Amino acid sequence: MNREPRDVLITGLGLVSSLGEGVDAHLSRLTTPGSQPTIEAERLAPYFVHPLPAIEWSRQIPKKGDQRQMETWQKLGVYAAGLALEDAGVAADEQTRAGIDMIVSAGGGERDPEVDALVMARARGVEDPQPLMNELLSSELRPTLFLAQLSNLMAGNISIVHKVTGSSRTFMGEESAGMSAVQIASARIRSGQSRICLVGGAFSAERKDLLLNYELGGFLLRDEWRPIPARGGEHAGLVPGSLGAFLVLEDAEHASARGATGYGRLSFVAADRGGRDDERFAGRFDRLLTESGAVDEDLLVLSGATGLDRETRVEHDVVSRRFPHAAQRAYGTMTGHAFEAQFPAGVALGAALLSAGVLPASTGGGEERPADFAPRQVLVTGVGHMRGEGVCLIEATRPQ
Repeated sequence: MNREPRDVLITGLGLVSSLGEGVDAHLSRLTTPGSQPTIEAERLAPYFVHPLPAIEWSRQIPKKGDQRQMETWQKLGVYAAGLALEDAGVAADEQTRAGIDMIVSAGGGERDPEVDALVMARARGVEDPQPLMNELLSSELRPTLFLAQLSNLMAGNISIVHKVTGSSRTFMGEESAGMSAVQIASARIRSGQSRICLVGGAFSAERKDLLLNYELGGFLLRDEWRPIPARGGEHAGLVPGSLGAFLVLEDAEHASARGATGYGRLSFVAADRGGRDDERFAGRFDRLLTESGAVDEDLLVLSGATGLDRETRVEHDVVSRRFPHAAQRAYGTMTGHAFEAQFPAGVALGAALLSAGVLPASTGGGEERPADFAPRQVLVTGVGHMRGEGVCLIEATRPQ
């Protein structure tokens, strides 16, 4: 016998970014007119990053030994996951948390930049650098570095620190990983395969190795910072942002049984990928918007746009045609672009804004029109810097 799909509620939010820690800090910065992002522009010039604030890691990772064996991206994810569980009011006992499933979106671990620099310096000008490189890599790299590269270590550390020991999955693939994580978590709860799920990701932006990769690909904004709506042409590009974002998703019956309330109902999540020529990309993205069921009345479109020229322009044009009266806001202007964590962060911010009944302040650039309505729906969009598109619709929870 088929049972009706379950309602998926967002009952917990864990957010850490350059804007601060927790829901209230993010709402305050996003909704205050004239609020400026926190940007590091000197240390990594001519590039920009949105750095982490000062964090007292012990609040969510009590053991110093646990902290020492994690890199920043892992600590950030574990910390944000703890905030989400705390926000959802999930009891900390092992029996309760053994029933929580987990889906994480994560990239690879951090490199050792000092060893990289040593290898390049020593190998420069050597006719056959291979033996020298092998010797340096075998003698200079710490043995645990290779273990720390494993993407599923974030999920493993969440299990250890927060006792979340239900099923566990880790998705890789930059922005698409975050889209898939939220989509699969929602689908599992809707179908009854899961009752409660912790889902999210983290990204550490202050890494020279990553900045080098993105610059070689021509993706970084440089020299002059601008809000995303004002980027284009010679002034296009993304600004990486350190960010941890986790959600507690739960079916409505399960939430009601433990007295939990939802920030909103996650009513639609879908993702796609394909070629980025304008026509095909626009067609796929328009189809996702249509299938979402969003209504162009008191609608907030919270865009995860990168700031890259073509992708940002096509997304904005398709959204504007489909929802001409919606308030469009690109949250990456304030938080930076967080790759694996970008889409979960958008969903978390959208749920917080919907629950509070407020809109983010416009950030300039001529594309974000002022608006003063309380949103009835929040449509979160994501467009990866190279591939992947996603859409998520959040609606107010139904009266019990």
